[in-house]
Amino acid sequence: MLPIFKTRFRAVAICITVAAVVLLTACGGEGESNHDVIISEESSDKVVNLFGPMEKSDPDADNTARTAFDRTVALAEEQLDLMVAYRTYTAENYQEKTYDDVVVERVRSSLDDFYLLNPDTIQVLGTEGRLADLSDLDSAKNLREVVKTANTVDGKLVAIPQEVVAHGLFVNQELFDQYNLQLPETPEDFLECCRVFQENGIETPVGANRWWLENFVLAQAYADLYNGGNTEEEIRALNEGTKKYSDYMRPGFEFLQELIDKGYVDAKQAYTYEAIEGEGPDFLAQKTPIVMAYWGAANTDTAYGNPDFEMKVIGFPSSRGQMPVVSMTGYGVCVDAEHLQDAKDVLDLILSDEALALYTETNKVISPSKNIEVDCIDALKPLKDQIEKNVYVLGSNASMKVEQWGNTCLIVRKLLNGATVEECMAEFDRLQEESLD
Repeated sequence: MLPIFKTRFRAVAICITVAAVVLLTACGGEGESNHDVIISEESSDKVVNLFGPMEKSDPDADNTARTAFDRTVALAEEQLDLMVAYRTYTAENYQEKTYDDVVVERVRSSLDDFYLLNPDTIQVLGTEGRLADLSDLDSAKNLREVVKTANTVDGKLVAIPQEVVAHGLFVNQELFDQYNLQLPETPEDFLECCRVFQENGIETPVGANRWWLENFVLAQAYADLYNGGNTEEEIRALNEGTKKYSDYMRPGFEFLQELIDKGYVDAKQAYTYEAIEGEGPDFLAQKTPIVMAYWGAANTDTAYGNPDFEMKVIGFPSSRGQMPVVSMTGYGVCVDAEHLQDAKDVLDLILSDEALALYTETNKVISPSKNIEVDCIDALKPLKDQIEKNVYVLGSNASMKVEQWGNTCLIVRKLLNGATVEECMAEFDRLQEESLD
């Protein structure tokens, strides 16, 4: 199992952390912080150690995501009369090791109390039994089902996030209106929209990068699995090998290949583009009508938060219509933590409805609590409406033996680099066979 997840860490560290706002510093940090520096304004008899990619931020800092987290931590410190010590990852300190590599080593060595974890590390460490069961927390009773489903391993809820990260298609509504196009519901609708755009002089209708094209695949692969009322049975069949991941994935890969063959996606550019940095300028300049990104990008001026046109964020095309793709990080507690109960108490407070309301109000994100509603901008309402109806697919699911987000991302990159659909399906078959050993 180890070679599989070691290979994909480098992809997942960017795929997910770029979407979870509090992890934007996961690939490196500025300044002279040491990963074991404890930053605190006050002393306390009790200390709980958090390992993550971020330091404690200045209360007046511009990074609202980080300050929102710090405010929830301050709430826990005050109510529990303890101190949360931030032990911080930086690429400079760990050189060739990614954040995920380091987290796995630290959890296995019980070096800290609780951690911010990416989906594949949640799966690996949960399967190894190294994360405490959080299902007994009071805050766990308020969780949306999507959170429980994604972060439950062997019947144990091993991680809980402060936000649900939803991915969707960002579209220029004005260009769709200009060519009398309805927003696409199915893969066939999407292809027709691309055809019309291209025939009217938009050479490459879809702006893509090397990280997020897997959303097209996941939406088509698992639309029925997550929305057909038979989720547990189908996942059990996949884990037992009586159903093949490749059979689910094939339609999405064939769809991507058609997008490439018809020039709707520039595979060479997508293979080298970083998320938003590559395709973003053309979308904002109205040269490209369609890109893909995560919920928070619609609220961020440095991404797509201030376009000069009417923007809509919708789900990816699927047989069941527009389909959001949901992935999530989570906070997990080391099962052998030195301060196990204190760490669980801290989590229970920062994940309480009181703290999550503060976090959600500040960041304008989807809360993991079913009791907290986000007041989103108009552009995000189509995506929000689907999620509120429990219409979505999971891009990360710790109960699946084959990790989804990172592996699908890497195999899509093989397709961009010239691999055939059959070669891509063979890679899924190989991963499934290894998971059964």
